Amino acid sequence: MTPHPDPKAGAAVKAADRAHVFHSWSAQGLIDPLAVAGAEGSYFWDYDGNRYLDFTSGLVYTNIGYQHPKVVAAIQEQAGKLTTFAPAFAVEARSEAARLIAERTPGDLEKIFFTNGGAEAVENAIRMARLHTGRPKVLSTYRSYHGGTATAVNLTGDPRRWASDNGTSGVVHFWGPFLYRSPFYSETEQQECERALQHLEDTIAFEGPATIAAIILETIPGTAGIMTPPPGYLAGVREICDRYGIVFVLDEVMAGFGRTGAWFAADHFGVVPDLLTFAKGVNSGYVPLGGVAISGAVAATFENRPYPGGLTYSGHPLACAAAVATINVMAEEKVVEHAAHIGETVLGPGLRELAERHPSVGEVRGTGVFWALDLVKDRETREPLVPYNASGAANAPMAAFAAACKKNGLWPFVNMNRTHAVPPCNVTEAEAKEGLAALDVALSLADEHTV
Repeated sequence: MTPHPDPKAGAAVKAADRAHVFHSWSAQGLIDPLAVAGAEGSYFWDYDGNRYLDFTSGLVYTNIGYQHPKVVAAIQEQAGKLTTFAPAFAVEARSEAARLIAERTPGDLEKIFFTNGGAEAVENAIRMARLHTGRPKVLSTYRSYHGGTATAVNLTGDPRRWASDNGTSGVVHFWGPFLYRSPFYSETEQQECERALQHLEDTIAFEGPATIAAIILETIPGTAGIMTPPPGYLAGVREICDRYGIVFVLDEVMAGFGRTGAWFAADHFGVVPDLLTFAKGVNSGYVPLGGVAISGAVAATFENRPYPGGLTYSGHPLACAAAVATINVMAEEKVVEHAAHIGETVLGPGLRELAERHPSVGEVRGTGVFWALDLVKDRETREPLVPYNASGAANAPMAAFAAACKKNGLWPFVNMNRTHAVPPCNVTEAEAKEGLAALDVALSLADEHTV
């Protein structure tokens, strides 16, 4: 679709937004949201006719791009048949979505509890774990994000937690593996794995194993930096959980449904959690939907005992119809296989080639269509291009980088000192190369701040 400029309409949309919309994670008087006129595939455009290649996939959720006609049609069809219905009933779209999801989850995760999004999925997974074990504490890592609701934000390991963390949520944070910025002074992936597992063992020992209900990990942490765990780490966590009777929860809200070149990131590691949370890519974000995939052992806890939790819109028919259509599209169009191919042949090699030419790129990390560039002032010291949680003048180098991307028609995902390359899973080779070319230009500005 070709964008048709209509600045007057854009001004009206912008005026209403600034008058009435309260935006998340923002100081309301300091933001200037772009008025979006439309989107299709890997692109969106504004009312001035500027078109952007979306290297953010929304918030890493439009896994099949914007406005896929088969999913749009499925939503329209479901709206004509049964727009909504209460969650206590069996509804075709809900049942079929649960079946298709369960077919693709690892191991015996056969029961699906539907939520409206990822944060609610995490909230309910932790509630299930606490009720299943009768224990209060949950362990999660620094450098993580699990959502903005009460428990989920306390589980989160980045600064968004701070304003809501009152220290009474039963959450204990520990360090996960991350060789490039290792807290364990490791020199190899094997050392990082061994030392991270020992650190977790020590944390459990000092917290008291019998007090710990769950360990929750993003299978591959997303917003915190796309840090693929070293070989053996997730299997090691699985063994520790089994030994102490701790529920192992994998958060696949961002990494799931093709993002990493597999249906779930857990598939890369051969590990089966007790609970798996999902959202985002399950229906490409077309209608809000999330959920928890539940193992047989945890589900059995609530066979004759009511589960004390629920949501008015759990398994909403429109959302579930969108999920059914999305999963079927991904299977028919081999979107998961395509994501793996693009990562192996275009994005991975292209990003590594950029790193060779740009001194501001300290490390390239990722798989599938899930990549991060760690930007630095100095490759030797690995000093980040901007300080941790920088804002204002301190964040100027990253702000200049982002502005250069947008000037060249690329909408970037920028977080702290990183930019993430996370286009739709069905991004074409030509589109991926277009994004790499725009990154190439913008990285030249970042290079100006290196030593």
